[in-house]
Amino acid sequence: MKAVRVREFGIPEVMKLEDVPDPEAGPGQVVVGVRAVGVNPMETYIRSGSYHLKPELPYTPGKESAGVVESVGRGVSSVKVGDRVYTSSSLSGTYAERTLCSEDTVHRLPDRVSFEQGAAVDVAYATAYQALFQRARGLPGETVFINGASGGVGIAAVQLARNAGMTVIGTGGTGKGRALVTEQGARHVLDHTAPDYHQELLKLTDGRGADVILEMLANVNLAKDLTAVARDGRIVVIGSRGTIEINPRDAMLRRAHIIGMLLFLGTEEEMKSMRAAIGAGLENGTLSPVVGRTFPLADASLAHHRVMEPGALGKIVLIP
Repeated sequence: MKAVRVREFGIPEVMKLEDVPDPEAGPGQVVVGVRAVGVNPMETYIRSGSYHLKPELPYTPGKESAGVVESVGRGVSSVKVGDRVYTSSSLSGTYAERTLCSEDTVHRLPDRVSFEQGAAVDVAYATAYQALFQRARGLPGETVFINGASGGVGIAAVQLARNAGMTVIGTGGTGKGRALVTEQGARHVLDHTAPDYHQELLKLTDGRGADVILEMLANVNLAKDLTAVARDGRIVVIGSRGTIEINPRDAMLRRAHIIGMLLFLGTEEEMKSMRAAIGAGLENGTLSPVVGRTFPLADASLAHHRVMEPGALGKIVLIP
């Protein structure tokens, strides 16, 4: 089969499409024939060698995909050959025509959800759910400000918050991005390239600020977030690409909570809860992943360049 391999850490072009042996399912394992692959910023950090965890070289990137079960190992009972599924992790990597997974990381994909959408489910929706409900403890009636709402996690957060009865204010860096966020259910959408958009947030909330802020780029925005969060509000740091200087007094005046999160640090109970909620939303149609752009598997390097550029419109997906 064909698979993307990384033999040295570095720029996106270190990823090469190669012929590798087909995976075989052992006890408790599943082989999925991959139809679509989700691309995530974390995969670019790992590939570059800048992430704190480094896989043994060579390796195939990727954890999330969607496809059809091709074989199952002894003891597997939750899925069978021919089932449509999406994955939340992989033992062999998902930038490939087939991927080997543990049974507990393979989840049924409803017929109403395309494979491309299925590849956009896990990281985006699990991250958004953990941030909104397990870290920020968001409640119906509260206002949530999603800073960077047009990307995969942002769109997932808009849908989840809207369905939970929260008032959603989002941002987008382009006209198309802001239109997409509005279409997904945000009540107001601001331009985060404007210098005063945090002041606009305060105006929209009558000076009170947002109860919950989801921050995708904390090294740029956290200091301003602290001036626009409500009293006892919660700022969840989902993404950051560097350091930032903040004024602690802004946090003191608002009794603000700055909360960090990393999806893979979620407890077993948290993971079980979020997967149940996401599965229900996919089944009933209240959650609908947005795919912004697709690339052939051979163009994985182009996808890694694109996923780090501003102006995201949904999820980037690779097609084997």
